Amino acid sequence: MDRRNAIGAGIAASLGGLLLAGNAAAADGHEHHHHAQAKPGGPHKHAALLEGTTNCLRAGEICHAECLRVLATGDKDMAACAVTVSDMLATCDALLKLAAADSRHLPKMAALAAAVCDDCEKECRKHEKMHSECRQCAEACVECARACRKVAA
Repeated sequence: MDRRNAIGAGIAASLGGLLLAGNAAAADGHEHHHHAQAKPGGPHKHAALLEGTTNCLRAGEICHAECLRVLATGDKDMAACAVTVSDMLATCDALLKLAAADSRHLPKMAALAAAVCDDCEKECRKHEKMHSECRQCAEACVECARACRKVAA
């Protein structure tokens, strides 16, 4: 048996084990039920916020990577941008989780996230002419902050 076949056989055995475990749990009455936050087939209650936050996180990760690339060359001009984007990423990560769960703390977190996104947008605007990553991050922050304000307390 060559390496590819051995790997394939290992994956098949693992999947088979998972299927058997799932069938055994179902037979024991221990199957898991997943309840959606929204009506079946309908959009999530916070769909717009989830989309804005996800876009902001994606653009922020790309911007942050660009900041680190520039900083690695010894150019310190983007140090503040890296810090602000880092704050935004941490905040929006928590926001995404609270929005997905429709947490009772979401309005307060959305208000904070709007302020953090505003800060990130202002800092990214300083670099948008030289770094398209910063422009895209700034634009995503504007959209995320707008969605946050609709949910904020």
